[in-house]
Amino acid sequence: MKAHLKGFWTGINFGLTSGVITTLGLMVGLHSGTHSTIAVIGGILTIAVADAMSDAFGVHVSKEAEHDTSDHEVWTATISTFVAKFSMAMTFVVPVLLFELLTAVFVSLAWGLIVITLLSFRLARTKNLRPRPIILEHIGITLAVVAAAHFVGVSVARVFG
Repeated sequence: MKAHLKGFWTGINFGLTSGVITTLGLMVGLHSGTHSTIAVIGGILTIAVADAMSDAFGVHVSKEAEHDTSDHEVWTATISTFVAKFSMAMTFVVPVLLFELLTAVFVSLAWGLIVITLLSFRLARTKNLRPRPIILEHIGITLAVVAAAHFVGVSVARVFG
């Protein structure tokens, strides 16, 4: 694969995956702890900007540390990570604006699982692997993050609420 495409797909895959998992975790945790639409929207917007920039910088440094990576590939991965993470996180604002918060969380969870499934399927096909085990593994990880975030939110509400 050409270097610029490798960097592009690195950023897209990382950004979309991180965008789904981080945003879902944040949404579920904030909902469980506060039940506040404003807190959830503020959290999503913060993830979309600050965490997208942070992830892009992390990918940038990681790619720079690879000995056989060109500057072009580094910057392609950096920019595509930011754009993918920012865009993915912003999609989660839509259900919060359209639905009651609990419904929005479930709609967002369904949306996130669809994205993870599609990314996992593409990954499996690209590597000539069976999709089902990869999809199940990635969905399991996503659900584990969501469950952990829920329990953190509930615990924070009990301790500080």
